[in-house]
Amino acid sequence: MQALGRHVLAEFYGCRFDLLNDINKVQNIMIDAALEAGAEVREVVFHKFSPQGVSGVVVISESHLAIHTWPELGYAAVDVFTCGEKVNPWDACNYMAEKFGTRDVQASEIKRGYIPEQEERLVVNI
Repeated sequence: MQALGRHVLAEFYGCRFDLLNDINKVQNIMIDAALEAGAEVREVVFHKFSPQGVSGVVVISESHLAIHTWPELGYAAVDVFTCGEKVNPWDACNYMAEKFGTRDVQASEIKRGYIPEQEERLVVNI
C-alpha cells in the first residue's frame, strides 16, 4: 500500500533572530525552499506579529509548507507536506534550515494517506 504523501515536521533551533523576525525574508526563504524542492507555488500567506514573530504558509500544488517563528528563542516550527513522487519534502526542509542559520534540527517524517483497496474500504456516514 502506497502513501499519498510525506509530511516532515521539523524543529529549528539556534536560528538567527534577524531572519526569523523579518516577514519578507521568511516568506522569500519559504518560497525558495518550495521551488528548490521542485514544487509549484500556488498561494502565499504570511503574518508578522508584534513585538516579534512570523507565521506563514506557502500553498503548493503538491500540498504546503508552513512556519511559525519565535525569534526571541531562535526557534521555528516548520512543516512540509508533499504529495506524489515529484517533490521531496526533505529538500525544502534542508534548504530552510541552512538559510535560517539553524544550529540544530530535529525532524521526523510521517507517511500520510494510506488508502486501502476499494473492497477493503470502510465507509462511515457522519
